[in-house]
Amino acid sequence: MVPEGFTTEAFGGLPAAMGIEIIEASAKRVVARMPVEGNTQPYGVLHGGASCVLAETIGSIGSALHAGPDRITMGVEINASHHRSASEGHVTGVATQLHGGRTLTSYEITITDDRDRRVCTARLTCALRDRP
Repeated sequence: MVPEGFTTEAFGGLPAAMGIEIIEASAKRVVARMPVEGNTQPYGVLHGGASCVLAETIGSIGSALHAGPDRITMGVEINASHHRSASEGHVTGVATQLHGGRTLTSYEITITDDRDRRVCTARLTCALRDRP
């Protein structure tokens, strides 16, 4: 289930331009998919930066849901390990909350291909602040 207003268009141009589709969203878990086509590097495989965009997008959605409507979330650190390439179909990202505090959240994001093989593992930390 996706909360009202949590579309890729609501998060600016990049997630929508990359074709990211939100499938499920809560503070504890966010699931989204993204096409490989159009998000490749010169060798025809998924660009590592595209994996990072997917990871940061879904981790930030989880963090925003954790923060609530009166707070904002800002990514402060992301890291990613790229395990294998993907050259067709879609990749699916699952962000799972590792820590949900008052001032920080952390998410582990796993990205898999259509055959459920792990493509990337990322971790995102976000700072939470009161809305200005």
